[in-house]
Amino acid sequence: MAESIPLDAPPLPLWREYLELCKPRVVALICFTAVVGMLLAVPGMVPLNALLAGNLGIFLAASSAAVVNQVVDARIDAQMDRTRNRPLPNGSITSSQALVFAAVLGLLSMSLLVVWVNVLTAVLTFASLIGYAVIYTRYLKRATPQNIVIGGAAGAAPPVLGWTAVTGSVDPPALLLFLIIFVWTPPHFWALAIRRHEEYARVNIPMLPVTHGLAYTRLHVLLYSALLLAVSLLPFATRFAGWPYALAALLLGGRFIQWAVRLYRTQDSAVASATFRFSITYLMGLFAALLIDHYLAGYGVR
Repeated sequence: MAESIPLDAPPLPLWREYLELCKPRVVALICFTAVVGMLLAVPGMVPLNALLAGNLGIFLAASSAAVVNQVVDARIDAQMDRTRNRPLPNGSITSSQALVFAAVLGLLSMSLLVVWVNVLTAVLTFASLIGYAVIYTRYLKRATPQNIVIGGAAGAAPPVLGWTAVTGSVDPPALLLFLIIFVWTPPHFWALAIRRHEEYARVNIPMLPVTHGLAYTRLHVLLYSALLLAVSLLPFATRFAGWPYALAALLLGGRFIQWAVRLYRTQDSAVASATFRFSITYLMGLFAALLIDHYLAGYGVR
């Protein structure tokens, strides 16, 4: 889930710079999957405290993790075209200011979740924050070409967090949602890494296309997209979802595989960018299909 600011963008108001530190488009996708996790956890309406305080807590924690990520990556961000206009490389915000901001966001998040939701959600949210901001960003990203595979666990947590905010427990359907995002993350990010492999090589980040080559990475995008199709059908296979969802999963998964095949057959970087963009559409569409299917079941449609 990556985003960037256009090259040579004009200076932003200070509040916008702080907002950019939070990676708002990435966090919006995180919150969307968390909301879906909440809504899927109950047959009717989600309790108001879980819906409002839970989502705000998850939003603040994800934003805090995004800020820490940019502090740790400030040096390499300054050397990459995609990220050099972020608030830290462009000098509009200092690392110290960003860390204070991250700490405030993190403390507010934990307070909301502990007081208004439940301790389990707070603990899992904190573990996810540390997993992304520290374990992935500080260590895995720089240590292994499997960084995004291992580190994907943190990014796959939001629907589980949403589920536990409502139920107070981690149940098998929530783990299916986790698994879908976990398998989705590598082909999603590797498509971007293919497009930006020269920049990653320049800053010595061992992304898969840097260490194993573009052809090898394209093959793995294809293999993971096929695996993703199979995993996306597990909610139907376990009767957590019905035929409307299964049809949507087949259509979306088939389209993802089409893009992966195109990517495998070409060296055109534009195809890598298009595959990356579609992967975001895919995840939003799949989770929207789960939600629609869930409410159709209430009317006996499935």
